[in-house]
Amino acid sequence: MDNAIKSYLNLIRAHFIFAWPLIFCSGLFLGFYFYGGFSWGLVIKAILIGLFGFEGGMILNDYIDKDIDKSDIEYDMLTFYWRPYKTRPLPFEEISPKNALILFILFSIITVSLIFTLPYPNSLYILVIYFYCYIMEYFYQVKKRNQKYPIAQILGRTDFSIFPVAGYLCVGAPDKVALLFFLFFYPLALSHLGLNDLIDIKNDVAREMNTITVLYGIKGTVKWILLFNLIHITMAMIFVLILPKSTFYGFLISFVLLLTTTYTLLKDPTPIKGLKILPLYHLSMIIYSISIIFGTLI
Repeated sequence: MDNAIKSYLNLIRAHFIFAWPLIFCSGLFLGFYFYGGFSWGLVIKAILIGLFGFEGGMILNDYIDKDIDKSDIEYDMLTFYWRPYKTRPLPFEEISPKNALILFILFSIITVSLIFTLPYPNSLYILVIYFYCYIMEYFYQVKKRNQKYPIAQILGRTDFSIFPVAGYLCVGAPDKVALLFFLFFYPLALSHLGLNDLIDIKNDVAREMNTITVLYGIKGTVKWILLFNLIHITMAMIFVLILPKSTFYGFLISFVLLLTTTYTLLKDPTPIKGLKILPLYHLSMIIYSISIIFGTLI
């Protein structure tokens, strides 16, 4: 395969490309469940909005950190996990910042164009969320370079947490279901972030990033993960009460996975162990999404 193609696949984290539309569509199908209006045309639009919208955020992430990522000293941890061909294309100068910016703009144009095809006021809801997420992504990447408290993390992870809610708002309205969806996903996003920070601690120290682990150490990070996993499971048990009954079984599987990761980390709180259990986090998100989608169809 051409090296340029490999670099772009690294930039967009190509092996995770299926996950973002899946998470987005979990919200969409929940919207169909409560509001009706199912159509395959809308499903296809949502898949493309979720795909290009999230991938644009991935590129923005790398573009903002293109210079500071040159300070990385460890590449066999998160870089290997997130990049199919194991390199960071911007700091390694495999892709020029100009070309990355052009791709980001292209993805943004595609996403915004698709959003405008949605009915009003749903298009307005999604457009506001779209720009909010990119602003929060920029805030998160910059703020964590100079902070005494985890403000960047607490505010910044609202972008990922609102992502499936945006799928719901493609047909739904800002209601109790949307709020519970956000409150269900937000603690999981914060727990997941803490695990990423624990794994990437050496690079974050080298980059002088005030992440959770830099601020509070490994023990503090494990407490952070434990706390937000417990909050997440509590909110999930509340959220599942308004969902189709069949979703409970999928949620139960995800609970087991998350409790397993938490117990494993309590026994061995190391970056290497964190990397080994990270796939279980992502598997739990996939199972949640599939459970919601299939639950609304049964």
